[in-house]
Amino acid sequence: MHVVVIGAGIGGLSAAADLARQGVRVTVLERAATPGGKMRHVQAGGAAIDGGPTVFTMRWIFSGLFEDAGRRLEDALVLRRADILARHAWREGGRLDLFADIDESAEAIGAFAGAQDAQGFRDFAARSADIFRTLQHSFIAAQRPSPLDLVRRVGRLDALWRTAPWATMWQALGSHFRDPRLRQLFGRYATYCGCSPFLAPATLMLVAHVEQDGVWLVEGGMRGVADAIRDLAESQGASFRFNAEVEEILVQNGRAAGVRLAGGETLAADAVVFNGDVAALGQGLLGGAARHAARDTPRAARSLSAVTWCMNAVTHGFPLTHHNVFFAEDYAAEFAAIFRARQITEAPTVYICAQDRGHAEVPPGTPERLLLLVNAPADGDLADLSPDALEQLQQRSLDLLRRCGLMIEATPGNTTTTTPAGFHSLFPGTGGALYGRASHGATGTFARPGAASRLPGLFLAGGSVHPGPGIPMAAMSGRLAAARVLEVRPRR
Repeated sequence: MHVVVIGAGIGGLSAAADLARQGVRVTVLERAATPGGKMRHVQAGGAAIDGGPTVFTMRWIFSGLFEDAGRRLEDALVLRRADILARHAWREGGRLDLFADIDESAEAIGAFAGAQDAQGFRDFAARSADIFRTLQHSFIAAQRPSPLDLVRRVGRLDALWRTAPWATMWQALGSHFRDPRLRQLFGRYATYCGCSPFLAPATLMLVAHVEQDGVWLVEGGMRGVADAIRDLAESQGASFRFNAEVEEILVQNGRAAGVRLAGGETLAADAVVFNGDVAALGQGLLGGAARHAARDTPRAARSLSAVTWCMNAVTHGFPLTHHNVFFAEDYAAEFAAIFRARQITEAPTVYICAQDRGHAEVPPGTPERLLLLVNAPADGDLADLSPDALEQLQQRSLDLLRRCGLMIEATPGNTTTTTPAGFHSLFPGTGGALYGRASHGATGTFARPGAASRLPGLFLAGGSVHPGPGIPMAAMSGRLAAARVLEVRPRR
């Protein structure tokens, strides 16, 4: 059996490793020059900077992938558990660290906001852990269920009800925290899935437990995760071709039968795994014959995009850790601007991954590798931000950082910018949406397709399909896609 995998993002890499381990002949085709998809390196100021996902969690998914192949994750990656999950600061005052240790976080929250919110955090941590345990095996690590299937898998309606699908995340957080800054801090976990905390179900509070269960710093950066899984797949027999763009999924007798590359070359296959945003299929970007395999994502249903600045710059005044978040005051205005007005708010939240922090100290006056990110609407297929608009946005973001005590010596020579239009170019069909379809509303997550598409022989992997976005979830999607392929493999 020959399987072609389109895309060497984390979902495609994981699918390739599992399929090759089972004796399937696997060819991975990637239009970029390197593996990783969104886990890409961006050159800025003479340094290679992680320009995509920066948080490594749910280590058990990757350990399982390697163990099933008779390997050890620890032999492929050097991982160190972060003591500080993230450092948070507010423009109008206040600074708060979250720690890997719940008691330490509760103590910090008590000093920051009082004893009532410290207890609220303990209750919130227990609730998020309960939601995660309910959904770990019934949803995250299982083939996509319907709502009724999920009820059957969980087995207890009261346990499923406690996942709070009918409340918004923001509403649920109000029952735990009085200080609005804490609602901002924990509401931000919705953005890990590309959502607004004012529209996403409270179920996404499980992300808090995912981080509490372990945030890991990867020596060499997140691109090393992609390289390690590529090496694993190759060790099992998978082959890779880079700078190989697929223009069409070929269909014969009503099922996927191979691909045609730019330049005209065709490869026959018994099955195809598509590791790209499913919107590209629905728009016909992989050929008209495969268009009905998945629906396009309506613009209003797209998840967040972003404007990012990769910098190799000197910083002053603020004790950065690896993960840092800087807030303005009006969180609701930020998401109303993005999802209603389709624009970036005047004072956006700024996330900074200081990629040289957490491993060693950065000497004063030494440039360090930074990824700055602000949320944006996924309208990159309509128009790009003008140079003036980009300059103003960067200055507004740097001004917010200065109000929080952080100064960055940013220059055109040490900064590389990516806009929603840039992400749309990198990931066609998305408009720059980085997380597929937004999981807004009680049933939003069920709008994501599962591993088997509506075209026989074509299977789906990546952050736009079940179980959702993020590096570990995309890896799981690849494993689920491989399992579905193996289910239909002809028996000798």
